[in-house]
Amino acid sequence: MAVATQIPYLLRAARGEKLNRPPVWMMRQAGRYMKAYRELRDKYPSFRERSENVDLAVEISLQPFRAFQPDGVILFSDILTPLPGIGIPFDIVESKGPIIQPPIRTLEQIENLRPLEPEVSMPFIREILQILRREVGERATVLGFVGAPWTLAAYAIEGKSSKDYTVIKSMAFNEPTILHKFLSKLADAIAIYTCYQIESGAQVVQIFDSWAGQLSPQDYETFALPYQQRVISQVKAIHPDTPLILYIYGSAGILERMALSGVDIVSIDWTVDMAEARTRLGANIGVQGNIDPCALFGSKDFIRDRIIETIRKAGLRGHILNLGHGVLPTTPEENVAFFFETAKHADELLAGSA
Repeated sequence: MAVATQIPYLLRAARGEKLNRPPVWMMRQAGRYMKAYRELRDKYPSFRERSENVDLAVEISLQPFRAFQPDGVILFSDILTPLPGIGIPFDIVESKGPIIQPPIRTLEQIENLRPLEPEVSMPFIREILQILRREVGERATVLGFVGAPWTLAAYAIEGKSSKDYTVIKSMAFNEPTILHKFLSKLADAIAIYTCYQIESGAQVVQIFDSWAGQLSPQDYETFALPYQQRVISQVKAIHPDTPLILYIYGSAGILERMALSGVDIVSIDWTVDMAEARTRLGANIGVQGNIDPCALFGSKDFIRDRIIETIRKAGLRGHILNLGHGVLPTTPEENVAFFFETAKHADELLAGSA
């Protein structure tokens, strides 16, 4: 008789199951706040080497898992990783961020982009995810992640990080046909890449449209939402049972629109009350996040209280405990450890404070 495989805790929550406590992981949980990561970064200063070398990326992905035993282990990578595969080279400069040179500014550049073939351009992603699945087993859920079309387009068109997004918005408002063509090509490539991650071992995939929160609601409906839907509908057609999470920084004004994307879970920042977010999103959408990353600079009592308050507001069905953005580089490592330990005993704390 076949032995039933245990379903990892976070995957159960992502599928909408009611649990005794929410599963917990953190965005950017592998990163600069960890002494082990800083030591490895000093030895291998190139971000792309750290994220594209199989052994290094696996090691970095597993550092927080060994230290804190979160319920989710996320692939260490970058949202720009698939861009060279379609013909857009990039580099990541320490303290400056991504650099794309030349930036994408013309219809000719867009027409010259090629379809994505992940096994040709980035087979290391498959290897990393396969190893993570073997290493983690059923003790945690392996998460993949991708960038959404608007955010990838913003990087490619601006050529770097931006505070005001004047270049891409100028294209959107003056030459929308060119931008829509680019967004369409990006959406199809990201759908292929998302499926590739799932087929390589990712059990849940988070979609980062980090900069879509810089759009007005009507522009979000024009330039971001349709292309999120284009990605998600293609992925769901092939992998209908793989939960998808959507994260947008500064999303308080567009939560209801995010729910229209087709994702299973909306990851929210800390600028909206969790109970209000639940009401606005509706009963069929799961929630993740919401805790201010700066809460981890607070006292242990504060961290504990914030965890309990968030769980009470979010409930125990379709809720993944997380920060509203990534772990900040100067966060005390012992506070991260306390956060995870407290979260994993939240059922006892909830019972004790009832």
